[in-house]
Amino acid sequence: STSRHFSSVCPARLLAAMYVKIALLALAAATGADAFAATSGHMGLRSTSMQANNMSPASCDSAAVSRRSFFSKGAAAGVVTTGLVQSAFAATPTIDAPAPDFELPSNRDKNIGLKDLKGKWTVLYFYPGDFTSGCTIEAQNFEKNSKQIRDLGAEIVGVSVDSAEKHLDFAKKYGLSFPLLSDKGGKVSESYGTALKLGPIGTFSNRQTYLIDPSGNLKYVFTDVQSKIKVHAEEVVAKLSELTKA
Repeated sequence: STSRHFSSVCPARLLAAMYVKIALLALAAATGADAFAATSGHMGLRSTSMQANNMSPASCDSAAVSRRSFFSKGAAAGVVTTGLVQSAFAATPTIDAPAPDFELPSNRDKNIGLKDLKGKWTVLYFYPGDFTSGCTIEAQNFEKNSKQIRDLGAEIVGVSVDSAEKHLDFAKKYGLSFPLLSDKGGKVSESYGTALKLGPIGTFSNRQTYLIDPSGNLKYVFTDVQSKIKVHAEEVVAKLSELTKA
């Protein structure tokens, strides 16, 4: 019965699902489970595996991959994986230089740009995706510390590649009082050195936070947010207190 089961499974589909999963597991290792959850949900990997089991022999034959094709796809997955790890540590903008400009749709039914934030400090934080566990913890902790941050003359702004509509649902569910910006395509994430490029899957945001002064200059970058996610908002408050007193 075991051999009959495997003979009915389409190898083309299974191999395709396997090399994509390898790349996503590397992403999870590099940035934490939230990025994996966001991307695997986006790709629908569960349905891919199910389709592999349910394809007819004729359909499978038409989709068959040669050994050479499989290894070239495996190599492509390796390239994507390498790119993910590299992009997680991509160069950030220069401290004390003007922060990269942007204007993005938000959950507030309007575009918000860097020009709208000048005159106050900005806590610009990038994260992988709405409704994932770590991103929810991070957002709730920023909300918990939002009064202290505002008392220091700063505005919190979140950024991910999620749509403005999804941001709206996320903010409503968790009572977030700060804006969330939609960086579809990841162009702004790329300009800040926090883009995670997954080839044909798309681009997502790595978890990093940037402190921008009232003149629009970048003053500090938190790159190791993932390992300190439960205390990150408190770290931001402490650093803002230090910078605003300087």
